[in-house]
Amino acid sequence: MSSVLSTYIQLGFHHIFDFKAYDHMLFLVALSAIYTLSDWRKVIALVTSFTIGHSITLALATFNIIRFDTNLVEFLIPVTILLTCVTNFFKLKGAAGQQATILSLHNLLAVLFGLIHGMGFSNFLKAMLGRNGSIWQQLLAFNIGIELGQLLIVAILLLIGAVVLNVFHAKKRDWIMVLSSAAAGVALVLMMETNIF
Repeated sequence: MSSVLSTYIQLGFHHIFDFKAYDHMLFLVALSAIYTLSDWRKVIALVTSFTIGHSITLALATFNIIRFDTNLVEFLIPVTILLTCVTNFFKLKGAAGQQATILSLHNLLAVLFGLIHGMGFSNFLKAMLGRNGSIWQQLLAFNIGIELGQLLIVAILLLIGAVVLNVFHAKKRDWIMVLSSAAAGVALVLMMETNIF
């Protein structure tokens, strides 16, 4: 049992770092762009909110309770990135520092957008699920792995941000603009590359 948990934690962790599926990584960049290292508690709450959202639809899709059009999901994932970037443009003056740690609009959006990303994760997980052992255990371990991977990504981003803001003395507004504009640009390209139209 412990080997199964370890295997699926590793699968989840490595999946979030898969550069072939970098859209989820890009979403994390957009999601955490407005935060600094001093906001680490809020970022953990934010990432966990996203995990809660994608865990729900990942479980529902894994057990075939919901079905969806893969092309539509591939289109909606970059839409979530773009919308997150747009909300970032309204938070250039440090609004992130004033919001609540748990109950905030940003966390609610993370849960809602996580529902969409969970459908994206489900195709990968279905292909990996073993026929032996508890699917619930595999699902839980996979989500733990994704959560650990996400936390590592945002930790790296916050550390880079700390260097940019404190060592190179960049303005926080400019840092948010650069990250959000770059993520929005890539999201637009991803949207145009989908087969939805």
